[in-house]
Amino acid sequence: MVGAMLNEMSANMEGSVFFDAAQRAAVLRGLFENYYHAVHPTRTVFDTNRAWTTRLDLLLRLFPDARVICCVRPIPWIIDSVERVIRRNPFELSKIFGFEQGGNVYTRAEGLMSAAGMIGFALNGLKQAMHGDHASRVLLLPYDTLVARPAEAMAAVYDFTGLQRYEHDFNQVSFESDAFDARLGTPGLHEVRREVRAIERQTILPPDLWERFERTSIWRMPAFNTSDVAVACEP
Repeated sequence: MVGAMLNEMSANMEGSVFFDAAQRAAVLRGLFENYYHAVHPTRTVFDTNRAWTTRLDLLLRLFPDARVICCVRPIPWIIDSVERVIRRNPFELSKIFGFEQGGNVYTRAEGLMSAAGMIGFALNGLKQAMHGDHASRVLLLPYDTLVARPAEAMAAVYDFTGLQRYEHDFNQVSFESDAFDARLGTPGLHEVRREVRAIERQTILPPDLWERFERTSIWRMPAFNTSDVAVACEP
C-alpha cells in the first residue's frame, strides 16, 4: 500500500505537482494510523514485510523510533525448508514460483535466490540495511539462537526495542495462516510448531546445491558486518 501511494504521488503521475514532501509524508503516516487504529490501540506494531530494509530512510522519517528485526538463518536451510513444503504439496502450484509447473530443486533454488526472489530480495535488502545510515536500528536474530535459547533471544529483542518484557511460554506457541497460505498455493508455508526447540534433520538438497549457497551467512562474517550491526545472542 505504501508503494502504491508513493507511485500515485510520484512524478509518474500528472497530479504529482500538487504534493510536496510534507504532504507525501502526511499521507503515508495517515495510511499507517488508519490501518492500525482499530486493531492496535497500544500503537506498538510488528510488521513482517521483508521490504522495510530497503525503505529505512522512509520508515524512520515517518516513525523515528522504529526498529527493524531481521530474522536470519543459513541460506541452504531456508531453501531446504521451502523445498520440503513444495514437495509436501505435489498437487499444488505455488505463487512463490509464479504458479509455474515443472521445474526442479535447482530451478526453484535459483528462483528463490534471484534479485526479485523471496530469499534473494530479502538478502539484498538486509545487506543494504547493514551498510546504511541506520544500521544501528537493525537487530539480527539468528534462527539457531531462537530455537535453542528462545528466552535469551527474546530478551535481546526486548532490550533492542525498549518494550516491556513479557513472560513467554515457549511450549505453547500458537500461530496459523491457513487461508493466506492456501491463496499462495503453498499450504503449510507459515506453519509453526507448538513447542520452540531445535530439531536435527538431514537436508534434502543435493550436495552441490548446498555448497553453492553455504557461504552466504553474512551476519557471521566480521569482514562484512563493518557497521557492527547487533546480533542477538550469536550461538
